[in-house]
Amino acid sequence: MSRYQSRLGIGAVVIALTCGTAALRAHEIGTTRVTIAVDDSGAYDVAVITDAAALAEKLETVAGRTPPADSSAARLMDVLTRNQALLRQRLHLTFDDVEVPLALHISVVPATDQLSPPVANIRLTGRTPTAASRLTWRYGWTFASYSLTVRGTTGTGDPVWIDGDETSAAIDLRRIVPRPGHLEVVRRYLTLGFTHILPLGFDHVLFVLGIYLLSREPRAMLWQVSAFTLAHSITLGLAMFGMIAAPPRLVEPMIALSIAYVAIENVFLSRLRPWRVALVFGFGLLHGMGFAGALKELGLPRSQLLTALVSFNLGVEAGQLTVIGLAATLVGWHCRNKTWYRSRVVVPASIAIAVTALYWTVERLAL
Repeated sequence: MSRYQSRLGIGAVVIALTCGTAALRAHEIGTTRVTIAVDDSGAYDVAVITDAAALAEKLETVAGRTPPADSSAARLMDVLTRNQALLRQRLHLTFDDVEVPLALHISVVPATDQLSPPVANIRLTGRTPTAASRLTWRYGWTFASYSLTVRGTTGTGDPVWIDGDETSAAIDLRRIVPRPGHLEVVRRYLTLGFTHILPLGFDHVLFVLGIYLLSREPRAMLWQVSAFTLAHSITLGLAMFGMIAAPPRLVEPMIALSIAYVAIENVFLSRLRPWRVALVFGFGLLHGMGFAGALKELGLPRSQLLTALVSFNLGVEAGQLTVIGLAATLVGWHCRNKTWYRSRVVVPASIAIAVTALYWTVERLAL
């Protein structure tokens, strides 16, 4: 084997390992979303919506008590009320670098079905310092990513992602623009869809790479990508219109398992089997639920719901095609029929993807 070939194989493995290790905290869509509204009078209103059972478990664990086995809305309300002081310790809102006091109000909405968790509504109210121009926010009771939307007197800002308990970047209240028009919605949700793959969606990136690695022919790649696209478009649309629902605590571990399965199959199969397209279609249905979770956290403009949904989906496809293009550039199609391609590229890279995905599965089940 030439030095070039050796380096190519090693490079592919390094890329896969880098994606995996850098993404051990892959972009997970949690059940939390936050909205902060500031009005002309200087009053602010923060609404935090999150999984009541998960929050109660964290509070009781930090307090050194056994988490409640009873997940009824009344029981969870008791736990949250008892731990109000502890809850406040990880809620931080600042205006112009001055932290403001938070008047806390809590309610718990019972689960709507067996798969959905009870929802905690946390309201924080108060007044901003005089002529406040910017704010920062921190919610320290989640490790998953969540969206923050700020509504000012001039309009509603773009939703921003916050990772876990990190503090948001400063948001300028003077630069919040009015609600966007049609073209702006297209641009915004195309961008959100693309960035949900690159750079945020390491889990979806690894799934696409798993599909790519075993596809020696462009036609085989086209069939798999088409099946995946059709499937996740179906469940994304159905979920966003409220026709189907599944909790992230179930969807996210299953997405990780789907990535692991495809990668492990790559190790044991030297060529595509007839069932592969059907399998990818089934996994696409699952990934569509994950995309729906992202959109629900971000929120959609009700007046332009279909436009935003289609634009987001197109952005996702653009991100996936970019991943395939980059993979083809780094490990070109001309190498795929080389005798060393499978042993030097497919197997090591697939093992790295499988190990990373199995780690995610365990991590997400523990949340």
